[in-house]
Amino acid sequence: MNLVLFITNLALFIAVLVISFVVVRIGAIAFQLTGLEWSLAKFQALSCFTATGFTTKEAELITGNPQRRRIATVLIVLGHAGLVTMIATFANSLNPRTIAGQMEVPFLKSIPVGALPWINLTVIAAAIYITYKVFTNTKFARRLTNVLRARIVKRELIKPVSCEELIVATGGYGVSKIKIREDHPVLDKALSESELKKHDIMVLAIIRADRTMPNPLADTKILSGDELICFGKLESIRKKFV
Repeated sequence: MNLVLFITNLALFIAVLVISFVVVRIGAIAFQLTGLEWSLAKFQALSCFTATGFTTKEAELITGNPQRRRIATVLIVLGHAGLVTMIATFANSLNPRTIAGQMEVPFLKSIPVGALPWINLTVIAAAIYITYKVFTNTKFARRLTNVLRARIVKRELIKPVSCEELIVATGGYGVSKIKIREDHPVLDKALSESELKKHDIMVLAIIRADRTMPNPLADTKILSGDELICFGKLESIRKKFV
C-alpha cells in the first residue's frame, strides 16, 4: 500500500513540477505581451514564481504597470502553492512509513533498508533532471511558447501592445521599442511634427525593414511598420504609443 503512496507522491511531484514550468512560461509570455523584452520577461516571471531575483530597476517595470502587477500577483500565489505541494510530496516520499511499506514489496525485500531512501531520492532527482531537460530543449520550448502565446492572444487574456520596454533606468526612464501600426497618431509624420520631444521622448533610431537609421534627422517621416527605439519616461511612452 505504501508503495502505491510513493508512486502517487512521485506522480504528484512530477505533475506539479511540469505545471510549474508551464506556469512560468505563461507568465513570461504574458509579461512580453505587455511590452517587456523576452529575456527580461522570462527572468521576471521566474522571479515572481520563486519570489526571488527582483532588482530595484526591474521591479519598477512590474510595479509601474497595473496589468503586470496582476500577472505578478498570480505568479507569486501559484509559486507558493506549488512550492508547498512539492515539499510535502518530497517529504512523504522519504517518510519512514513509506520506506517501511516499500520493504513489504517482494522485489524490494532484497534491498537494504538504508538504501531505499537514496533510491527514492535518485528517482526524484532523475524526474527533476528529465523534466528540466525537456522544458529547456530549444525546439520544444519554442513550440510550447508559440502554442501558449497563440491561445493567450486568441482568448484575449492579455491584450498585446506595440511598445516593448528594453531597458529601465532610474527615475522611471528607459529605452523602448515601438512598432508603428496603421492607427498610430504619429504615422506619416516627420519626427519634428510628432511632438515626441514635448513628451520628453527622444528617438534614438528607426528600424525600417532590414535597415537601421541611427540618430534620425528631424525631417525623417515615420512609416507604417517602422520600429522606433526611444528613450524617455516609460510612463509617457506608454501613454503616447500603447
